[in-house]
Amino acid sequence: QVQLLESGGGLVQSGDSLRLSCVASGPNLNPYNMGLLRVAWYRQAPGKERELVAIISSGGRTNYVDSVKGRFTISRDNAKNTVYLQMNSLKPEDTGVYYCYAHDFRSYWGQGTQVTVSS
Repeated sequence: QVQLLESGGGLVQSGDSLRLSCVASGPNLNPYNMGLLRVAWYRQAPGKERELVAIISSGGRTNYVDSVKGRFTISRDNAKNTVYLQMNSLKPEDTGVYYCYAHDFRSYWGQGTQVTVSS
């Protein structure tokens, strides 16, 4: 069992930056097991479906939705059981609740952190 806790959201202006963190915890979690997790960030804007923003594989390969390519960077520090989402040049359309998702042979979700970008 893995628990995910997101942090780092907030209210910012267009063009600003934020770094989200997703800390994983669990009775059997260690840096090796953390490294086996595929981890992603999703977001859900008001009235819209949840969408995949960025994903990082156990091997460190990354992929992004087109709308954030060149602005967002997903990274992981397995020793800290943490995955980050660095968000630069934020736009109002980036507003939403950002969720951390992890998968090994089960799927895990965090509670989400709110990001609001004002114009």
